[in-house]
Amino acid sequence: MHPDRETSWTPPADAKEQPRQVRRILKLFRPYRGRLAIVGLLVGAASLVSVATPFLLKETLDVAIPQGRTGLLSLLALGMILSAVLSSVFGVLQTLISTTVGQRVMHDLRTAVYGRLQRMSLAFFTRTRTGEVQSRIANDIGGMQATVTSTATSLVSNVTSVVATIVAMLALDWRLTIVSLLLLPAFVWISRRVGNERKKITTQRQKQMAAMAATVTESLSVSGILLGRTMGRSDSLTASFAEESERLVDLEVKSNMAGRWRMAVITIVMAAMPAVIYWTAGLALQFGGPKVSLGTIVAFVSLQQGLFRPAVSLLATGVQIQTSLALFQRIFEYLDLPIDITERERPVHLDQVKGEVRFEDVEFRYDSDDRTRPVLDGIDVTVPAGGSLAVVGPTGAGKSTLGYLVPRLYDVTGGRVTVDGVDVRDLDFDTLARAVGVVSQETYLFHASVADNLRFAKPDATDEELRAAAGAAQIHDHIAALPDGYDTVVGERGHRFSGGEKQRLAIARTILRDPPVLILDEATSALDTRTEAAVQQAIDALSADRTTITIAHRLSTIRGADQIVVLDSGRVAERGSHEELLERDGRYAALVRRDAQLERAS
Repeated sequence: MHPDRETSWTPPADAKEQPRQVRRILKLFRPYRGRLAIVGLLVGAASLVSVATPFLLKETLDVAIPQGRTGLLSLLALGMILSAVLSSVFGVLQTLISTTVGQRVMHDLRTAVYGRLQRMSLAFFTRTRTGEVQSRIANDIGGMQATVTSTATSLVSNVTSVVATIVAMLALDWRLTIVSLLLLPAFVWISRRVGNERKKITTQRQKQMAAMAATVTESLSVSGILLGRTMGRSDSLTASFAEESERLVDLEVKSNMAGRWRMAVITIVMAAMPAVIYWTAGLALQFGGPKVSLGTIVAFVSLQQGLFRPAVSLLATGVQIQTSLALFQRIFEYLDLPIDITERERPVHLDQVKGEVRFEDVEFRYDSDDRTRPVLDGIDVTVPAGGSLAVVGPTGAGKSTLGYLVPRLYDVTGGRVTVDGVDVRDLDFDTLARAVGVVSQETYLFHASVADNLRFAKPDATDEELRAAAGAAQIHDHIAALPDGYDTVVGERGHRFSGGEKQRLAIARTILRDPPVLILDEATSALDTRTEAAVQQAIDALSADRTTITIAHRLSTIRGADQIVVLDSGRVAERGSHEELLERDGRYAALVRRDAQLERAS
């Protein structure tokens, strides 16, 4: 339940890559630059309106009230009210647009990652925990929500506000402005340090969340619960999960507290700045310095308070951006995964597939290291259209791998596999998907209705087609007897059905697909003899008039095959019909005798 948590492929993290990563993030927003331009205009308008309020306040205190000009006072008061209204309206509009843009960017990221993973070879998923994949899509992209939905707007808004406010402060009194901004460089330096700390902690936190997601996915699945209960490991699994959760608690606390005291110092200093301004202005008046009117001081402090909020927010935004870089890096790792099974630039499309399959001097290795022993080596086999081939041999001989080369779940590392004389690597994916169907020992059913599971093979299938396919697969009567019939929900991974019933549903699904080439990967090896007989009838109906490659563990199911190939250590040890191989009294005959002994023993 707890294998090594390292993902299958992790590129090196390099600080020098950060500028390139930032450019890549900005590129995500490029399709929405028109909307972002509108947000920028709204932000600029809101900043200008908010900066105007202190000047209106200055005129109120220095002119309208001292001179008793009620008309001017009314206009100034109305102007301040209007300023507040416009700022609020602009704020609501920019939030609406920026949130929409952010959610679209998250949608684009989720779709891009999911689409990338759909193109990965089977080998990637055999090396990567399912929970890790789910965590990248859910936790990592979900953790970026605040960044992509509000950071861009917040950045533009705060920068605009800060610049406009500083210009307004300089217009009021440049000396007081210098006093107000003396500590700003130190604040920027502190915020960058805090951001770097949180980025490192965030990377660790997301890895821990991925580990927890993987543990939950594995241990709380139907199979995981069955294993945990039957092995008496429920308590230990709970304890193990508690340890994982405890580590996450520590990382969450570290993430939230990283640099918190330093940021608190910044907040205290900025909050104390009005007192410094009053003190500075008072000393200047007492010791003969330049006179500053009461309205100017009040307006300046108001501007400074207006500077305080966006400045602190800007520093916090910088910290948030640096923290989010860790999340983006994890997402980009998946987007940069090398795809080893790709479609040609100009692939071959076949309208009709007869179904001849050839393995021509096929070699296959799970990695590109030539020093490793090949899983398959020098395989030369031809299966005529409509013919049948059975592949047998001991465990680890490469039987399933040979079958998986036809639908390109793996690609050969030497030689080639052809369908109707065309290398499968040259065929377009649509042709290959239509041409080759696979029924494996591990039947997968979605947590949906029987009808939905069948229509996964043919979305536009009619009810009559569903019933016909189920009838051919020897499963219609059982489905019809259920209270909800074809609307019955099969349960997680089909656990409401027995092994034989699931196999027959998978066969019905493949019948709907109607592929000219069929791969049967030990489809009956996990079934009892009676259930195997029922499933074999369905398989016989499915195999009729198709090119069939059967990967067999039980030899009783493949005696009628046109050709039988015995694999041993990735090579063809024997080939021929059932009768021919028995006459040779070689490895196949030994396997037949082994099966006979097992049947007598049972």
